[in-house]
Amino acid sequence: MKLFLICALLGAACLTPLRLVSAELPPSAYEKMQSEAADVLRINVLRIEREPTAESTITKVNMVAEVLKVGRSNSGLKPGDVITITYQVTDHPPGRVGPGEIPVLRESDQTIAFLKLVEGTPDYTPVAGVMSFSQF
Repeated sequence: MKLFLICALLGAACLTPLRLVSAELPPSAYEKMQSEAADVLRINVLRIEREPTAESTITKVNMVAEVLKVGRSNSGLKPGDVITITYQVTDHPPGRVGPGEIPVLRESDQTIAFLKLVEGTPDYTPVAGVMSFSQF
């Protein structure tokens, strides 16, 4: 009976689609992403725009922000610079287990930002997942 139960559980696990199996990352993973960020800034959000995409559960976020303070900047940013931050968020069903989404900030929010320059564009993107706009 135990052997049957073990085989049934293993069989069910093998049939579960891999994209549905995910888990939240440990804090150390987010700390590593933050420490490796090319640009660490304090920003003031000036404008937020949300654009629907072809896939109904995905929204593109365009955020315009003013750089208030620079912790480090591999791209040469200075206080007073205005930047565009672009990324996507996905609406997940309730009860989903997995990494959290990058938050969508509000106009006038002031926060830390862990970013990198998107190659070939003037835009930046968050690099620390759900912890891209907060610090441990």
